[in-house]
Amino acid sequence: MKILVIHGPNLNLLGTREPGIYGAATLVEINLQIAARCAELGLDVATFQSNSEGEIVDAIQTEPFDLLIINPAAYTHTSVAIRDAIAAMGKPAIEVHISNIHTREEFRRHSYTAGVAVGQISGFGVDSYLLAIQAAKKILSQ
Repeated sequence: MKILVIHGPNLNLLGTREPGIYGAATLVEINLQIAARCAELGLDVATFQSNSEGEIVDAIQTEPFDLLIINPAAYTHTSVAIRDAIAAMGKPAIEVHISNIHTREEFRRHSYTAGVAVGQISGFGVDSYLLAIQAAKKILSQ
């Protein structure tokens, strides 16, 4: 069972970007936690980060996976292309956010990708990813 984790724009700046909102963990540290949790659960995982909408669409279309965990970041609120790529693959997806997008600015409360995801986890910091991995294991085991 293969999980693909995609991190969207500006998440490469984690650790220094607005730590009051996003925490102090770097993307490298988050990816290590993701890999460790997947190993514990017997899941293969690949991680990918891009600031480019097209590269994210390409990854969704070309990287092998059984389930997608995606933090589209700012593209959550703007990208029909990413939404359509997720829908086209016909595989389960879980949308993840470090912060609670529903308690932030009004424009962050709308998600194009949530409508094609089996669920959304937000507001738990790095644990949002780890909770998504737990959900992925359950979904893929059914």
